[in-house]
Order: sequence, then structure tokens, then C-alpha cells
Amino acid sequence: MKGVAITGMGIISSIGNSVEENLDSLLHENRAITRVRNITTIHADINKVGEIKKTNPELIDELDLPTDNNFSRTAMIGTFAAKQAVENAGITAINEFRTGLISATSVGGMDMTEKYYYDYFEKPELVKYISCHDGGDVADKIASELGLKGMVTTISTACSSAANSIMLGARLIKSGKLDRVIVGGADALAKFTINGFKTLMILSDDYNKPFDNNRKGLNLGEAAAYLVLESDEIVQKQNKKVLARVSGYGNANDAFHQTASSENGDGAYLAMKKAFEVSGLKPSEIDYINVHGTATPNNDLSEGRAILRIYGEEKVPDFSSTKPFTGHTLAAAAAIEAVYSVLAIQNNVVYPNMNFETPMEEFDLQPQTSLKNKNIDHVLSNSFGFGGNCSTLIFSKSE
Repeated sequence: MKGVAITGMGIISSIGNSVEENLDSLLHENRAITRVRNITTIHADINKVGEIKKTNPELIDELDLPTDNNFSRTAMIGTFAAKQAVENAGITAINEFRTGLISATSVGGMDMTEKYYYDYFEKPELVKYISCHDGGDVADKIASELGLKGMVTTISTACSSAANSIMLGARLIKSGKLDRVIVGGADALAKFTINGFKTLMILSDDYNKPFDNNRKGLNLGEAAAYLVLESDEIVQKQNKKVLARVSGYGNANDAFHQTASSENGDGAYLAMKKAFEVSGLKPSEIDYINVHGTATPNNDLSEGRAILRIYGEEKVPDFSSTKPFTGHTLAAAAAIEAVYSVLAIQNNVVYPNMNFETPMEEFDLQPQTSLKNKNIDHVLSNSFGFGGNCSTLIFSKSE
């Protein structure tokens, strides 16, 4: 029983409002990249994004929040996914064991800040929204809605945030500090994000094409996903079903550039190397790699070179990016892709890397472009963020 047990999962993304809906979309190639609909922005007709279909009023109603709440959209979708995960894990007494919450976000409540920023000084009734700007407010609100009294903290390492939350949760359980940890991340779309990535000139005006020679950039998305990690003691005591295990993890920073990875993928290589060391697995034992695959010129080149460095003369396993389905969901990316990795193990499938046409000229690597059925025991999932924050997770079938 190598690794930490995953006993529950919850997710909301542009391709579905539950684990089941997300799996159905992945199996039937139902991508959800559209023009911007929920945000008033001058870029609405230029950029494609992966928007969650539920509106804020619908989320407020489904979460049974008071009308005068000060929940940001990020906090609402985070609470939505976390409640699913807790229910999926069969938890009825959240504080029965030493339980923590590690939530990841990059933009926090920015959607509320930009909505009310110019009115704060003139309308005192809006001041309550200032507190929801902070990234930590998302975790606090999720914990409050779950009734959680234990450790609550927030991780923000750009697009690798949720991977680091999963990693920290696993380490806390393995070290005996906690018995159960709810881990994951949430990020809602905001004008701040759209404008920021537009300024960086890494957004595509078309569907993103990971690992394609003619890739033009990423599509932003919004999502939230959480997993329940539990100790073997709880699993045995309550005879719980284990969905999969977090068997390996590693992070590193190539300290190369504020918004770019090193061309040789130094940080990515070190993160994968550490994950293999923790898991005790060899690269040849990985059945599927869920690549970070943002479809930006820099990321795919850097990640591809790092993968080739890890595998050397060995054959690289089937790999694909699921971002053509959902868009790049920033701090939530590693969390939703952790759910997808577990689903790949449970259903023995490799997801298609949609939109791929032309192999990259720098190396001989081609993603899996159609749904493939095969036995999957181990999945490696990469997540790389700005500032050189590189993280790798390995998920394994529960024995």
C-alpha cells in the first residue's frame, strides 16, 4: 500500500459540474472552449476561454448562501467542489479525526475586487467585499462551509499551486501530523487574469494546440477540484474504498525567468526526478503522462525536453494534455488533472490531446490524439507555474 490514500473527489469545470460529468466529456471529446460570455471585457470577441456554465446567482442558490454573502466566485466554486469531495469520501463527521484543508488559488477574490473597486469609498455597504480579495479568504470560506475546525492554509505558487497543496497534504499524513487532508484548488476567471495574460502575449485567439508545432498560446479557464487524502489507519478502521494513491511527488524551481521556463526544462526535470525517488518507481513503469501542456511556445518545448531527459534512451509513454478540454485553469489545473489522473487509472484510458496536427520540429514527441484503452497502474501529472515553480505528482492504482 505505497502512498497516501485518495478516498474522495469533487470537481466543477467548464466540461462538467461533477466527477461523472467531467469523465463523460473526456470520453466523448466534449470540449468547452468558447468566447467570453460571463465577463464584460473588450477581449470578449478575441479570446476563447473555458467558462463554468453556472452563474453566480445559481451557485449562491445551490450552496444555500445568504443573499448578503461576500463570497467571491472562486470561493463559491471551491466550496462547490470541496463539498462534493467530502460527500464522495463518505465523511459525515468532518472533525472526527485530525483534519486539515490546504487550498490553492492564484487570483483569489479578484473578480469581486474589480467589480466593486471604484465604489468602495462611496458605498459603505460594499466594504464587506474587500476581505474576499485575499487568497486565504477562499480557504477560510470553504472550511467554514464544511464546518472544519482543524488546520486551514493556502498555497499560491502560480499554476503549480494545487500540485503543491496535494504534495503538502500527502506529506502531513505520511509524517503523522494529520489523519485526513482535503487538498486542491480553485480559480475563477476575472478581467485581471484575461488582461494580464493578454499583456504577456501568450493567449491564443483559437483553440489551444498543445505540443503542436503551430501552437499559438493558451486558452484560460476556470475550475475547482478537491481530493480527500486519508491515512491507512482511517481507511482500515472505516473499511473505506480507496480510489487511488498519491505515490510520488516532487517540486523544484529552475529560477530562470519570472514568466518562462528554462529551455532545457531544468525545474521540470528535477521535479519529475524527485517524484520518482519518492515513489520508488522507474520512468518505464508510468503508463500515462498528463502533461502540463499549456500550448505556449515556451512551455511545451521546455516540458518536452525535460521528459526526454528523464526517459533518455527509453520509450516515452503515452502522453496528452487535457487543457484543450478545459482551458488552463491556473491554480486549479493540477487539482482537476489529479481528478483526471485518478479517473484514467479507474477507467484504464488515455485521454486525447485534441487539436494536434503537426509534430514539433525540435524533437520527436507526439501526444496521443485519440481516446486509447489500456491498463493503467501509474499516471504522472505535471504542473508548472510562473516564477519557475515546477511540480510533479504520481498517482497509482490502489492494491
